[in-house]
Amino acid sequence: MDALDMQILRTLQCAPRAPFRLIGEVNGVSEQTAARRYHALRRSGVMRVVGLVDPAVYGEARWVARIRCRPDRVGPLADSLTRRPDIAYASIASGGSEIICVIRSPLDTQREDMLLQQLPRSAAVLDLSIDLLIHPFDTPGTPGWTGYGGHLTPEQEERLSGGTSPAPAGPPLPPDAEDAPLLAALAEDGRTSHTRLAEVTGWSKGRVARRLESLESSGALSYDIDLLPERLGYRLNATLWLRVAPARLERTGHEIAGHEEVAFAGATSGDHNVMAIVTCRDAQDFYRYLTTRLAAVPGVDAYGVSIRARRLKQAASLISHGRLVHPVPG
Repeated sequence: MDALDMQILRTLQCAPRAPFRLIGEVNGVSEQTAARRYHALRRSGVMRVVGLVDPAVYGEARWVARIRCRPDRVGPLADSLTRRPDIAYASIASGGSEIICVIRSPLDTQREDMLLQQLPRSAAVLDLSIDLLIHPFDTPGTPGWTGYGGHLTPEQEERLSGGTSPAPAGPPLPPDAEDAPLLAALAEDGRTSHTRLAEVTGWSKGRVARRLESLESSGALSYDIDLLPERLGYRLNATLWLRVAPARLERTGHEIAGHEEVAFAGATSGDHNVMAIVTCRDAQDFYRYLTTRLAAVPGVDAYGVSIRARRLKQAASLISHGRLVHPVPG
């Protein structure tokens, strides 16, 4: 990773589907150089651009589960959970005795076939807490973790965004059965070209462009960058469980989400009502974050920490042999 790689990563976080020509112009290099650097990063498994469908369009909510396990059973249970399509994020924490995962499931969780009903019956589970993710403090189109460096000027960001996009109006547009090949291709590679999307769907490029515009503008389809911070020299990942007074929840949550060390922050239904995922270089870097940036945020009354021992799954990627890979269907 050099300065140009970091700039290209930051550019992609700002505009995941920006043409290589524009990426090159923004960063002062040729279109060919921008494309070559991107493909090298993707082949190395350090990053992936992915297309994501808002689970709300399927009537699903997101639940944050903390599963305390028997040490001899944590590995098999974690691996089986990771390969489930209803698991959006998974890691092993607390010295290898706890699984933290995000489960997509309807608010009505009484059906016996739901994972939320099955987990307590597993012989590997010693203790289980499940809380509803009420509200994410990040919004689609905003960078997640940016602690690796690479900075864009306001003028560069404006050029990439083409101006401020209007907020989605109304509920997200539900995809239909015909959209399945389109969405599958974007889940594997969020930068799949219109030409390739036309091939996999059997549509014209014009129809592909119109359908993408409809899904994106309604908020049903967004794009994200999965990154492996360990490959960038940031080896400590922690989940913070914060307790914030309701009157300060909105302001405090957004302030924490804006920290460059924070990959995600959201309000939950638990006693500790804010969850934040923090990535730092090492323990000393993490201590600096706790005692300076987090300590300066008003409204945090108490906190707990779960240190990640093993990363299993990002938003749309499995971690295999130190690389981000697309999940195998099924």
